[in-house]
Amino acid sequence: MNLTHLYKSSIKALQFARQNGWINLITLINRKMASKNGLFGKVAILRQYDFVLPQPIGATIGSGDIEPNTINWFIPRVGKGSGGHLNIFRFIKNLEELGFNCRIVIVDDLLPVSAQIAKQDIHRWFFPLKAEVFVGTTDAIPPAHFSIATSWQTAYTVRAFQSTHIRCYFVQDFEPWFYPAGSDSLLAEATYSFGFQGFTAGSWLASKLSTEYGMHTCGLGFSFDKELYKPVNRAANKDRRIFFYARPPTARRAFELGLLVLREVCQQIPDAKVVLAGWDVSNYEIPFPCEQLGLVAIDALPQVYASCDVALVLSCTNLSLLPLELMASGVPVVSNDAPHTRWLLDESNSALAPATVEGLAGKIVEVLNDQDYAEELRQNGLAFATSTSWESEAKKMAGRLRALATTAY
Repeated sequence: MNLTHLYKSSIKALQFARQNGWINLITLINRKMASKNGLFGKVAILRQYDFVLPQPIGATIGSGDIEPNTINWFIPRVGKGSGGHLNIFRFIKNLEELGFNCRIVIVDDLLPVSAQIAKQDIHRWFFPLKAEVFVGTTDAIPPAHFSIATSWQTAYTVRAFQSTHIRCYFVQDFEPWFYPAGSDSLLAEATYSFGFQGFTAGSWLASKLSTEYGMHTCGLGFSFDKELYKPVNRAANKDRRIFFYARPPTARRAFELGLLVLREVCQQIPDAKVVLAGWDVSNYEIPFPCEQLGLVAIDALPQVYASCDVALVLSCTNLSLLPLELMASGVPVVSNDAPHTRWLLDESNSALAPATVEGLAGKIVEVLNDQDYAEELRQNGLAFATSTSWESEAKKMAGRLRALATTAY
């Protein structure tokens, strides 16, 4: 490929990103890289969606052929720092301690080199698990009483997997909202009507999937790493510091709205300083005083949080673990008021406002200017966070699985 072709392709990529968004450009690049023709060839688009076709995987099993404590977890390719994978692995670890035999099956267009390397990555990036790891949808996948999908793509694989009795769905967010209206959003939405038993992150998802799609759901609360996130003695700051999770490629975290809100806050409070973490935003024009930390190592996050006087957490879909981690670190949380945030947040443990520049900026200013209000949020948030438990939620999931194992299939 010559330089002229590369230049033209780069211009096309920038134009595509401006018109369709950076997340869609990243998706397109991934598809290109996964295709036979490579990054600069034509996209073999239909091959990228072959997984949605009902092609059986594995052989059917009889009622007594497999132990009722066996679980196959079908997951997307593991990425370093992935919060969604971290939550999955926490439940796997706790279920293992409760007597379940878990396996991990990695399903993705871009698979790891081998199962051994994938398991090493999980141990190195997260923590050791007993679970054996399998790569790809091959006949080597062992049968299991339960098969659990963990994303809309893996739901199609679980539907096709025959060597199982009960199919489940570990749903952490409403994934159709990850995409513009189109093929991906429709295919994602269709998975909620597959008849799987749902285990959802919180009550909002449980209610939505049950009411709108007829899914049998079990809402699970989440928690945080209690060895990592704790209140610490706060050093006196020369300025008032605001934490913001800045991740432009993840549209549902509302990066642009956050910048608008923070610019307004900094105009009202001249000594305010914003701490940006989560992504390298050095190529963005940031119109206020800020500290850009990029992607921060997990063990360094508590100190970052503790250095801040308030945190802005925006979510257009289900909440992540970030609010709990911030609360556990003694940081007041400001967030957008919506049904998908209220299952975890309320006026006692956080400051909620409409998703407008004026509303959110006003709440941040109120927290920074009213020390009594800030301290109330800090104490209530800390009490709420510490009341949560990964172990108790895993026991709830285990109880539901054991009840399902006694039913007919």
